Amino acid sequence: MKTIPLSKPFLNAEVREAVNLALESGRYILGEQCAAFERELAEYVGVRHCVLSSSWTAAVMVLHDTMELRPGDEVIVPAHTAFPTIEPLIHRGAVPVFVDVDDTYCIDPAAAEAAVTARTVGIIPVHLYGHPADMDPILAFAAKHGLWLVEDCAQAHGARYRGRRVGSMGTASAFSFYPSKNLAVFGDGGCIMTDDGAIADKVRMLRDHGRTGKYIHQYVGYNLRFNEIQAAGGRVMLRHLDLLNAHRRSVAGRYRERLGELAQMPPEKPWAEAVYHMFVIRTPRRDALAEFLGRRGVGTGVHYPVPNHRQPAIVGRFPALPALPRTEGLVAEILSLPVFGELPLEDVDYVCDQIAEFTRNG
Repeated sequence: MKTIPLSKPFLNAEVREAVNLALESGRYILGEQCAAFERELAEYVGVRHCVLSSSWTAAVMVLHDTMELRPGDEVIVPAHTAFPTIEPLIHRGAVPVFVDVDDTYCIDPAAAEAAVTARTVGIIPVHLYGHPADMDPILAFAAKHGLWLVEDCAQAHGARYRGRRVGSMGTASAFSFYPSKNLAVFGDGGCIMTDDGAIADKVRMLRDHGRTGKYIHQYVGYNLRFNEIQAAGGRVMLRHLDLLNAHRRSVAGRYRERLGELAQMPPEKPWAEAVYHMFVIRTPRRDALAEFLGRRGVGTGVHYPVPNHRQPAIVGRFPALPALPRTEGLVAEILSLPVFGELPLEDVDYVCDQIAEFTRNG
């Protein structure tokens, strides 16, 4: 029986060589590899500044500090996203204002604008599953209401919205390099991207104890630094990212070809170039199908079974939690199928064969 994982990080001889050279360099924290990775990431996305940090969550926590997010401030977020999207703002005492998704599974721009109040200071659109959120209307109402906008790009490295790279459109953006991501390292890691030099400078200081020099501390900061070994590997992976994303799109095409009549396929809008961090189908028999595939050696996932406005950490903490029918219907049916940059198409066919057998057998 085949064993097909849900995801798998890219690793080749070039990555191993780069990591070994970093190990032998004797410099392990915020050295030449980190500086080069920051430059290359910024150039790839099309922004002026990139600041590495120890994780997506750490990077955004420092970003919220830099932007002086205050207790009681409201931030509009989709309920359907990974919980870390909202953790940093809650730690600052801000209030997540949950809104529903549209048919891309990303934040609904109309619902987001309708949620703006006098206390709203910002919005965090999430490019979920590697498909861009519909940014033009979001950017328009953010400008109209004077809101900052932070793009959550944790699942969307390389995706494009109307020809623009995600991560290049807001006040700032945040990327994750967790091992399952399209652009991964072998551990935790993340970064902030921005065109605002003042934001970048302060984030850079806060991630490293608030320093302006080795022994001069302008701010009370944190130890949330990145390391040379991960940066060395990440630089190699970045050079391969577009090719790996192209293969993910080929995998998605094969799934659509084989499964289009057996389950609801994920959307891809004409204005989007999705990078398929996940390939998420919908079926009312989700749990039974997941169990069946597991017995056949196929890894699956549910991203995410409990929307954030229904999480135990949230219920009771914030008043008047909304009913979000599209989100709540979605989470009962979604199932993530295997997809990664080197997944053989014959393995995709095996997954499709199993789903076809499940469907035939009722």
